[in-house]
Amino acid sequence: MTTTVAPDLPAAPAPGEPAGSTAAAPKPRRRPAARLAVHLGAIAQLAAVGLVGSLIFSVLVTLLSVGVSLIVVLGIGLLFLIAFVYVLWATAWLEYERVEGLYAYGLPQLRVRRRTRPGFGGWLRGLWAQAVDGPMWRGAASAAIATLLGLATLPLIGALVSSIVLLFAPALESQRADWRLPLIDVPVPLEWAVLAGILGVILCLAVLVGIALLHAVLTRAILVPSREGAYAEQARTAGTQRASAVRAGEVERTRIERDLHDGVQPRLVSVAMTLGLAQQKIDDDPAAAKALVDEAHTSTKAAITELRQLARGIHASVLDDRGLDAALSAVAARSHVPVQLDVRLPDAAHGRCSRTAEAAVYFAIAETLTNAAKHSRASEARVTVRLRDDGGAADGIATPALWARVEDNGIGGARVLPGGGLDGIVNRIAAAGGTSRLDSPIGGPTALEVSVPCAS
Repeated sequence: MTTTVAPDLPAAPAPGEPAGSTAAAPKPRRRPAARLAVHLGAIAQLAAVGLVGSLIFSVLVTLLSVGVSLIVVLGIGLLFLIAFVYVLWATAWLEYERVEGLYAYGLPQLRVRRRTRPGFGGWLRGLWAQAVDGPMWRGAASAAIATLLGLATLPLIGALVSSIVLLFAPALESQRADWRLPLIDVPVPLEWAVLAGILGVILCLAVLVGIALLHAVLTRAILVPSREGAYAEQARTAGTQRASAVRAGEVERTRIERDLHDGVQPRLVSVAMTLGLAQQKIDDDPAAAKALVDEAHTSTKAAITELRQLARGIHASVLDDRGLDAALSAVAARSHVPVQLDVRLPDAAHGRCSRTAEAAVYFAIAETLTNAAKHSRASEARVTVRLRDDGGAADGIATPALWARVEDNGIGGARVLPGGGLDGIVNRIAAAGGTSRLDSPIGGPTALEVSVPCAS
């Protein structure tokens, strides 16, 4: 029995510490001056958010209320609700970027949810997935709290300025005769102005710093995943990948059995029967026996070629030796459908993706081209491979992804059927922690996109 042990996850970081820090390798704490700069920056940002956020949330409330009230009028309200979703996403994205720039929690970048199915129905599913996206709503909640704190910060900043002015009241006696306490607007005798100013400055600074600390605590609690949530997500991901790996293994085993049973095995049986006939004729008709031996020799070479191709489908040695570009060039050269290959990857000196990621993408492309040759009636295919910065996240840090797209000009209508080639592709990609998307309308063209994190 094999037991998979998940690695320990780091505890939630303190303000200003990256989210990937661990107890075994702690990050150096900020110096007092740096921490003070962070708090001052938080106060300044909250003041700006208090002004801008009020306007943004006024727009959001307007879009939501108008959308709900007009939804029964020819569906016009849907347009406002769609706008509400995307404005809310933009607000959450700005909040993630602001908090990450201020505290450096190591938050992953908020991304728009991609649709998983083609057509208008796929777009609606993607819109619904975006509307119920948890990270987006957490970002919006953090922005709302920051707006409320900012609205509380603005009068405190005004009171702080007024308290500083009170410190210089004696010097300004000839220019102004009456002085009043900030916020509560109570008259202050001139002889008490300096003391009132000192107390006002201390009190305002204390409250402002308290608001900054409260903001740091709340944003960390809302935006940084907890240990329990991270463990639960890791368990769900591991379970999905394990199920996909098991399914991919079953599909691959079935394919190998089918290829052996339908291809190599009959050919070897034919070779044995031909050699048996040659053995019977070798004494009476040497010429016919020689012809039968030549036929068996030709069939044996064909069987060896099929076995080599079958072994290449299990393990591509050129992928380990020369990389993905060379391996795909060999696949394109063997394809029965002409292939335009466009691979742009960093050279080996700048590092390669993990073998798991490269193998998953390689076999996905090879199987897709095989399916195109068998079923699509395509006259050409195009393969595009890139390294993109839209992979998964590890400890809150985004990782590059190996992205590939295979498109043919065939008749379309491809579907993921249990036990089929596309089923094997989807499960192999999911087992490597990646995603896949098939777009194959009736009449074509057919396009398959896969994306696998490089560190998978």
